[in-house]
Amino acid sequence: MVRDVATGIRVGGISLTIAIFAAVPTRAEEALRVEFLTVAARETGMQIELTGTLEALDSVDLGFRQSGRITEMLVNEGDHFTAGQVLGRIDPLQLQQSLNVAMAALAAAEAAEQQARQAADRAQAMLDRGVGTRAARDTARQTLSEAETQLQQARSTLDQARRSVEDTELRAPFAGVVTARAGEPGQVVGAAQTVLSLAGKGGIEAVFMTPDLPILNEVMGTPVQLSTLDIIAPPMTGTVTEIAPLVDPATGSVRVRAQVADAPENVDLLGASVRGKMMLGTGEAMEIPWTALTSGLGTPCVWIVGEGNKVELRAVEISRFDDGRVLLSGGVSAGEIVVGDGSQKLYPGREVVAGNDVKTGNK
Repeated sequence: MVRDVATGIRVGGISLTIAIFAAVPTRAEEALRVEFLTVAARETGMQIELTGTLEALDSVDLGFRQSGRITEMLVNEGDHFTAGQVLGRIDPLQLQQSLNVAMAALAAAEAAEQQARQAADRAQAMLDRGVGTRAARDTARQTLSEAETQLQQARSTLDQARRSVEDTELRAPFAGVVTARAGEPGQVVGAAQTVLSLAGKGGIEAVFMTPDLPILNEVMGTPVQLSTLDIIAPPMTGTVTEIAPLVDPATGSVRVRAQVADAPENVDLLGASVRGKMMLGTGEAMEIPWTALTSGLGTPCVWIVGEGNKVELRAVEISRFDDGRVLLSGGVSAGEIVVGDGSQKLYPGREVVAGNDVKTGNK
C-alpha cells in the first residue's frame, strides 16, 4: 500500500505544491473464516419403482384327459374349490361300454387260465403215475403260460378302462379359485384342451415387467415394498425370487417375480395392480453438502483445506445429487476437509480458519 504526502515550495514568487507518494507497509491479510466440513464415506443405493400385478404362486390350465362332450361344468369364474373336488364331467357312455367289454374279457381270461391250470395239473399227475407222456405235460404247461399272459393283458386293459372312466370327471389338483372358464356344457373338447384356469391358495407373487438394466443382476433376493393401486389392502413385503433370463421379444422387457410374504387372507388380491419399491446398493461414495460445490475450469470442484490451512481448488466427479447433498465418485477421500459456507470468497492459496466446529459431510 502507498501513502501520498503533500509539501509546498516557492519558486520565483510562485507557490507550488508537490505530492510525494511513499510506500507504507500494512499488516498481513487476515485468514478468512469459513465453514469446515470433513468428507465422509456413505453407502449409496438406488430406489427402483415398478408396477405389476399380483398372481397366484401356483396356477394351472386344466383339461380333461379324454376327448368327449362336456355334460357338466360345476364351477364358474371366481368360485373357490377344495383339493379333489369335481369341477366338470364329460359324457362317459363310450368309455363305460369299453369298461364293460374289458370286464367281460377279464372274466373270460380268468376262466381260460383256470382251465389251462387244471389241464396242466392232470397232465403232470398222469405222467407221475406212468400213464401219461412228457409231450402232453409240456403242451399243457405251454397252454397254461399263454392263458396266464392273456389274463395279465386283460387285467391291464381293465385297469386302463377304469381310469378312462374316472378321467371323465375333472378334479381339482389343489385348493384354490377359478380364474377363467373356457368350457361349456355340450361342447366337444379334445384331450388336454384347456377348459378351466385355476389359481392355488398356496401363495401370491407380484409379477413386474422392467427394462433390461445391468443392475438387474443384483436384484435377486432383494426385499420389495408392495402397495396395491386399485383395491384397499395393507402394505405388503416381498422378496425377488425369479428374474427371466431372456428379454420378452414382444415387449422388450424382463419379467421379475417377487413372492409375497404377508398377503392378507381376507382380501382377494389375485389380478390386483401393485406398485413395488426396492432399494439396491450401488457402492460407496463421498458425501458433501451442496454448498461445498463450486466450479472451476468448466468442471465441478471443491475447495480443499490443505497444509497451513491454505486452500486449493480440486476437480471432483459427481455420482448424483441427493436431497441437499452431493455424492461424489472421485476427487476427494474420506477424512479430507472441504470448505462449505464462504467458499465463494476463496482463491488458491488463501488462508482460512474454521468459523465453526468442524462438521462431517453426512450431518
